[in-house]
Amino acid sequence: MEGAAVSVFVKGTKPTASPDVTADMAQKNKAFAPTLRVVQTGTSVSFPNFDTVRHHVYSFSPVKPFEIKLYAGTPAAPVIFDKPGTATLGCNIHDRMLGYIHVVDTPYFGVTDAAGKVTLDLPAGEHRVRVWTPTMGETSPGVEQGLKTGQDVVIRLDKP
Repeated sequence: MEGAAVSVFVKGTKPTASPDVTADMAQKNKAFAPTLRVVQTGTSVSFPNFDTVRHHVYSFSPVKPFEIKLYAGTPAAPVIFDKPGTATLGCNIHDRMLGYIHVVDTPYFGVTDAAGKVTLDLPAGEHRVRVWTPTMGETSPGVEQGLKTGQDVVIRLDKP
């Protein structure tokens, strides 16, 4: 389950990021890098272009529609993702480019590694964990289950 977004909802935590929290969704080798970026609500995301060609990045997703017209380098203004959900990204110049920004209302999140694992430093207690993958589609909230700190959680997703 490489590239799954994992978020844990912990009661009493701040649902939005501090104003100084930033992230990058780069373009390298005519692809988004990483393909899946998970950020907390309120995060500013920059879109640096490391290719020798220009890109035209956009999202028509309801969570954050935006367009950064044909550019090289790094656009001056980042995009602030201020609502939870998933934004599917594309490039008007390179149709095969596809990326995702998954926005969560918790500071406890990560992306699974090649072995399908993620480690989060959680406070003690009982929480809710949610897993989302791009194959679920941008409107899906993901799969959710209970979690007690100190235990490993295994979530199995049926293949489509």
